[in-house]
Formats: sequence, C-alpha cells, structure tokens
Amino acid sequence: MKSKKFYAKMASAIAVSGLLLAGCSSSDEGGEGATSGDKIEISIFQGKVEFKEQFENLAEKYEEENPEIDIKIETVGGGTEYAPVLKSKFSSGDEPNIFNVTGPQDVIDYKESLTDLASTDAAKAALDGTLATVTDGEQILGLPFNQEGYGLIYNKTVFEEAGINPDEILSFEDLEKAVKTLDSKKDDLGLEAVFALPAKEAWVLGDHLANAFLAPEFDHDVMNSFNADTVTFEKGDEMKRFVDLQNEYSVQPVLSLDYSQQVEEYFSLQKVALIQQGNWIFPSVEQMDPEFAQNIGVLPIPVEGFEGSIPVGVPNYWAVNNNFDEEVVEASKDFLDWMYTSETGKEAVLNDFKFIPAYEGYDTSKISDPLSQDIYNYASEGKTIGWIFAGYPSNPWGTGVIGPNIQKYLAGEMTWEEVQADSIAKWEEERSK
Repeated sequence: MKSKKFYAKMASAIAVSGLLLAGCSSSDEGGEGATSGDKIEISIFQGKVEFKEQFENLAEKYEEENPEIDIKIETVGGGTEYAPVLKSKFSSGDEPNIFNVTGPQDVIDYKESLTDLASTDAAKAALDGTLATVTDGEQILGLPFNQEGYGLIYNKTVFEEAGINPDEILSFEDLEKAVKTLDSKKDDLGLEAVFALPAKEAWVLGDHLANAFLAPEFDHDVMNSFNADTVTFEKGDEMKRFVDLQNEYSVQPVLSLDYSQQVEEYFSLQKVALIQQGNWIFPSVEQMDPEFAQNIGVLPIPVEGFEGSIPVGVPNYWAVNNNFDEEVVEASKDFLDWMYTSETGKEAVLNDFKFIPAYEGYDTSKISDPLSQDIYNYASEGKTIGWIFAGYPSNPWGTGVIGPNIQKYLAGEMTWEEVQADSIAKWEEERSK
C-alpha cells in the first residue's frame, strides 16, 4: 500500500472525462426529499454504465443492512452525455440526492447545492491530491470516485502472434510501425481492422484524446487549465497525426461508431487489436469474454517528451445535494461513507467495480484486473500525464467544441487549422465572460 504522500505528485493529474454518472429524482416539489412508506429514499443520478449492475447490487446490500433506506439509481451513459441531463434535472426541479461533479467548474456551477463532506470518513481517507479540484476553503464538496487511466487497450495474443513487443512501443513512430504490421497481417490474425475509433462519441475525441496532447501545455495541472485565458495547441500537429492514424486504420465509418460498439462488438469479439479507452472497460469486456479479459493491457498514447506515460487521475466525484431535509442529506453521506470505508464496500470497490481506489485502507495488491493493475503500476512509477480536461471552459468545451470540431474534420467539413482556430476562439470567448 502506497502512502498518501506518494500520491501527492498526482494532484495535477486529477480531473476527468466528463462522461460519468447520472441518477434518479427523489425530491418532491418542495425539495424536502422523498420517502417510500416509512423509509428514507436516496436517489442517485449515475452515468457510469460499465458498473451499473455491480453498483445496483451493492446498493441492495446496503438496503439489507439498513432496512430504513430505499436507494433508487438511474443510470444514463453510453451515447448520452451526463452533463446536460444533470442540468436539465436541476432546472426542472427533478434533482437527485447524489450526483456527480467533474472538477472546478462544476463546483462553481452547483455550489449552492453542494453539501460540505469534510466530516465524512471517506473524505478523511482520501489520498493526498485527490480532493484538490473539489476543495473550497475548509469545505470538501465532492468525494473521489476512483482513480482511472487510459491509453490504447491492446490484445496481447494478437500482438504476440504478429511478433510485436508492446514494451518497445513508446514513440509515435513505434506505434505507427506496429499498426502497419498489424494491418498487413490482419487477415491472418482474424482482424477486421487495427482500431475501432468511436468518433460518434465527442468525449472520446474532445476529452480524452485532446487531453493527452493539451496537458503538457498546462504543466499537467487541471487548475492551470481552469485558470487559462487561452489554449495554443502546442502539440496540435501531434494530436492531428494521432487522430489520422486511428482513422486510417479503423473500422469505418468512424463517425457512426459508438462506445458500446467499440468495446463490445469489435474489441471484446477480437475483431480489432487496439482501442483508445481506459481501465473502466474491463467489466464490459469480462462480461463478453472472461478469458479474453485476462489477456489485455494498456499502451501509452505517444506524446513527445512524455513517452511511456499515460493519463491517470480522478475521473469525477460524488456530490450530495443539500436541497433536501437533513435526514436525507445525512443518509446520502452515510451511504457514500459505507461504500468506500466499510469492509463490504471496499470488497465491492476492488473486486466488483474493478476500481483503482482513491482512498487509504485498501490492499492494492488485490487489484484484480490487468488493466487496473497496469495503470496502478504506471502511477506508482510516476509515469503519468495530467487530466486537465475538467479545467476546460464550461461549454463544455471538450464535448461541445473541440470534440465536434474533430468530428467535422473527420467528415471533411473542417481543416485541422480550422479545428484549432475555432477551438481557441471558443475557449477565449468563454473565458472572457
């Protein structure tokens, strides 16, 4: 088990893919909280589709231990963006008790609804650095979901059969050579293509892909990104060639390919060798093919100057809505505490959710899946790139500006120069407000 101090250097890597979490309303019109008979009802709006079933199972265990509590979970994800649905719920008065924030802008946007969680056991157990983007003075306004990392998830058997050593793939040129080798042997390897690029998903392009090449510009610090008046695309050419490589050697058409197809239809069925994703896909792959799931790994996205490193950070945070009766707020806090600090909860976090914990008190030698173990090892060795996209302007810029711009580039409707120019202009416009 690493010490809290060890993780302090990961503080700048914190932020996230605004892609996770969603939930169900339990408030009445007065916002006092709902009850189900004599029970206290907790509604959770959650969009992490990869652990939907496992999360629901854990909630049922909590209800068994706490019969006075009734937990309602609504999951929205996959092709549905979480952020606009959450905003719609708040604007309509259909607010959840527990929801997700992704970083400093969400803390500002939902500040009036956020409960201070500093007194919770989970907040006290959080690893150093993991609370940086949700801290306001003495208040802690969110609890870390977990740690995640992403890169190029690869099929180890295919690489071995193609004679490719993944440990030797560090630079873009190394990756390009491996991709061309795989493409030349794809018929023999049983591949439909080398990649499956889900360009239908703006978050894959605008949050994760762009983040890898923009993070160095902000010294891998999400708060630098959040406070920046502009973005310059110092590594814009590198970003372009990485987009082009995936597109050229991907299942087509990429613009109609979504996340579930990428992970389940193509990668899990071993029709492609590589996909740009993170350790969160493991439960989905395991459900499709448990044996194959034990034979996959993570390659770094090649960024010059940061070869051999992968983006690692906290993807998002659980927040508790303070617009309800005190008993509902306290019940919501108690559930989150139980999930991350009880023995039952910790067992589920490690073995059912397949999470990399963001808290002390876990035996990390028991991280059970190969993707999470790989990412934990990268983090342990300090080979990380920052997650700065939680500091993007709040359009949201990632899924509302640069992601759609890259989609237009792939469709031939924008040049790469236009992608950059428009994305810079929209960043500056938002920050000037």
